[in-house]
Amino acid sequence: MSEKQDSRQFTLPIRVYYEDTDAGGVVFYANYLKFFERARTEWLRHLGVNQSELASSDNRIFVVVNTQLNYKKPARLDDMIVIKSKITKVGDASATFVQWAERDAQLLVESTIKICCVNNQTFRPAAIPPSVRTLLISVQD
Repeated sequence: MSEKQDSRQFTLPIRVYYEDTDAGGVVFYANYLKFFERARTEWLRHLGVNQSELASSDNRIFVVVNTQLNYKKPARLDDMIVIKSKITKVGDASATFVQWAERDAQLLVESTIKICCVNNQTFRPAAIPPSVRTLLISVQD
């Protein structure tokens, strides 16, 4: 699913389908949030973190608490785009990702997304499990 990976950056290719586009034939702006979510999830999976197991064994889940996106150029139906991700900061209960979408090395969308680890029963912030935090720090840019 992913291309060759650098330890400090993750790359996920995504094909644009009809369902991803709006009436103008371009990727609907909110769908980039879904693409970025998929890339973060696949990166964690690539690193060996199973989020379902984390939720059941540690009562921890990750939620998005802040997003900032800048749209530069549109992607269209059938385009092959690449989502690239880096972690720029890891805290006790949060991590900040810089993610961007490219087509043929042209920047389409850039984002900064902060996630927070929460207890899945109370939804209050909770420490990222030590093994996961160490892993995130090891790939932090």
